[in-house]
This record gives sequence, structure tokens and C-alpha cells, in this order.
Amino acid sequence: MDLERDELALDDLAWGEGSLLPAIVQQRGTGEVLMLAWMDRTALERTLESGRTWFWSRSRQTYWMKGESSGDVQDVVGVRYDCDGDALLVTVEQRGDGACHTGQRTCFYRSLDVATAPAPAGQIQDAGGVPLRLGDVLSQLAAVLEQRKRDLPEGSYTAKLLSGPQDKLLKKIAEESGEVIIAARDHDVAQTRYEAGDLLYHLLVVLAREGITPEDLASEMAGRLPGSGA
Repeated sequence: MDLERDELALDDLAWGEGSLLPAIVQQRGTGEVLMLAWMDRTALERTLESGRTWFWSRSRQTYWMKGESSGDVQDVVGVRYDCDGDALLVTVEQRGDGACHTGQRTCFYRSLDVATAPAPAGQIQDAGGVPLRLGDVLSQLAAVLEQRKRDLPEGSYTAKLLSGPQDKLLKKIAEESGEVIIAARDHDVAQTRYEAGDLLYHLLVVLAREGITPEDLASEMAGRLPGSGA
């Protein structure tokens, strides 16, 4: 990990009451918000130097490293600050069970009812009324696959694909590709969409098994954008 500490940037931060800044902790890859805690300059410096998240506890008046006792540590990937310099965004790789002391993966596991504007015609929304985007869904699915790869839960179809014979998984790619071809040839839109979903799912399992991250794939696909020489 390469976290460069810019002393000038630290001086320019708008340290608030108690010389603290709110630090939003976000999961790498998925963008999932895991928690919010507080950092002063010392906690931020410890975070940058150690590569693990350190915070200041306002209730206990002491420094603490996330996961120091539970083992659910956060490996820091990057630290950003906003345009006003009064908030931090810490991107991490969450280890262990999760970030919340309740046992939940994220501290933001509760929700409030909110009225949402209707989606434009033909636009699909998630359960919270937010339009679904393919990149977000694929990133979340990739995170689940990584968890399955790590934990290998008994009875999980995905875990069997990740740990079983590689030929079986690769045959699924060929099988699902054929199903897409047949559905598209027949101009069956609904079936083509369904089979394409199956193909993408199994392709993501292959990538997870080979250690290829969504970021790796995004970098590769960027080379196919217009103007990139593709």
C-alpha cells in the first residue's frame, strides 16, 4: 500500500470542534459505507503510517484501532478529504465479520421510510427506489463472491464453483454462452436478458477464482472506450 502523507494537506484540513474530523469508512470496490468515526491529526497520522484505521473516541477520550480486540481490522487503501477540508473518506478492505460492534457488516443497517420520485418509464429501481446501475450491481456481487471464496460456506453453489474442479466452472461459461446465442438468435429479449445474467454471474465467479478484481476489469475495459486507441 502506498499512502503518501502530505504535511501541507494535513495543515490545510479544517479541523473542527475538539480538533476532530468525521471520517467516513467505505468498502473498496463496492462503495459500501461501513461506518463513521472521528479522527484528530494524531489518529489520521497513525492511519496513514500503519495502513490500518485509527480513531479518537469522544466518549472514552482515547485512541483506538478498528479491530484491535475483535480482529475485524480495516486495511486502508486510500484517504481523501472533501472540498472544504472538513470531512475524510477512508477506503478500506474490511476484514473479519464486519465493521459494526452489533455484528452487522455495516453500521448503516437500519433505514427510514422515504418518499421517492417515480422512475422514468422503463427504468428499474431497487427496493429503496434508487435506479439500479449495472456497475454498482456487479461490484456488490463481486464482493459477495469474494466473501464466498474466503468463507466457503457449506451448501453454497458459488462456494462449490470456487473450490471445485475448474473444468466444471469453465464448462458453465461455454454452456451459458450457448444459451445467450440461442436466445438472441430467436430474438427472445426476456430470455436473452436472463441468459446474459447467468453468463455474467459465472464469468464473475471465474474472475473471483483467478483473483481478478472489479477494478482490474474496469481498467481493462477502459482501454476499449472511444478515444483510448481502441
